[in-house]
Amino acid sequence: MNYKLFLILFSLICSATFAQPNPDRAIVEKYLQSATKSAIDTEMVQAALFFLETPYVAGTLDRGDSADVEKLVVNLRELDCLTLVENCLALSRTMQLSLPDYESFEQGLRHIRYRNGVINGYVSRLHYTTDWIFDNAGKGVIEDVTYALGGRKFKANVNFMSGNYQKYPHLAADSDAVQQIALVEQAINARNTYYYIPKKEIAQRQSQIKNGDIICFTTAVPGLDISHLAVAYWYKNQLTFIHASSTAKKVIINPESLIDYCNAIRTCTGIMVLRPVNYSFSDLIPCSLSLPNSSFIVLTSSGACPCQTVTSPITLKGCCERYDFVGLPEIFLSVKSGSSSICPVASTR
Repeated sequence: MNYKLFLILFSLICSATFAQPNPDRAIVEKYLQSATKSAIDTEMVQAALFFLETPYVAGTLDRGDSADVEKLVVNLRELDCLTLVENCLALSRTMQLSLPDYESFEQGLRHIRYRNGVINGYVSRLHYTTDWIFDNAGKGVIEDVTYALGGRKFKANVNFMSGNYQKYPHLAADSDAVQQIALVEQAINARNTYYYIPKKEIAQRQSQIKNGDIICFTTAVPGLDISHLAVAYWYKNQLTFIHASSTAKKVIINPESLIDYCNAIRTCTGIMVLRPVNYSFSDLIPCSLSLPNSSFIVLTSSGACPCQTVTSPITLKGCCERYDFVGLPEIFLSVKSGSSSICPVASTR
């Protein structure tokens, strides 16, 4: 046998034999097997507590292969404030499924992290938290309850990334991406949809904040919108939060109350409050399916489980498509149907 061919074959056999297991899959599966199915607010706290003591590491989404080509990064061994919240949210929503698994978690994480749930280069990632809020509220992943809690108008004025592009390897290497980020910033700044609770008013509003809500800390730092994220947690009769702390260098239950934490940070101007939402049918129907406003969808169910098989006749050039969904939430009792110019819409509300 040719010596070079032998070496190649030997290398392939060794790679297959000694391939390392995926540690992040193992963490997800451990959580899914040990967690208790609960309401999503309880799930959020359960997931956040699961990550206590996990090391704080910034920039994990821009290391290795992902530094060159944008792809979904799953890293539950090292977390920053945003990746902690994203992973807790993805795990909590995955637990709402009747058959939760790693693939569902991965799909959910992608749906949360990227604009419209689609990876299309570095700029498709939701870098600014206000953009993350806008997109995920539109997808039905979270509900921004800040206004309902008595919030005041918040005017976004972001430009930090385009103004400091040299600090971001992706942007420093791609002038087109800098221009695209600048357009994203313009879109964020043009929105009139954001509210915040000034830190001097948190005391009178905090009773309405629930366990598992997502707390976003607004900032006075020029060019930025949000400086930190955390999971709200009522602990020892005070409202605090669970977060990936850059000071403690790990995930912790913050020892101070939410109010004391905000008051101690000079640049913190207040908070936004987001409430996680359970999965709905629209999360599972591909959003790449585009329908005109004149189209409509009728959802019917069959089988032992009323939500296990869904047939969707679509009045679009006579086509009829069938979707067989596996692992839908067990909480589905009734279904309303509708249509959207973006994708089919159906929900339990």
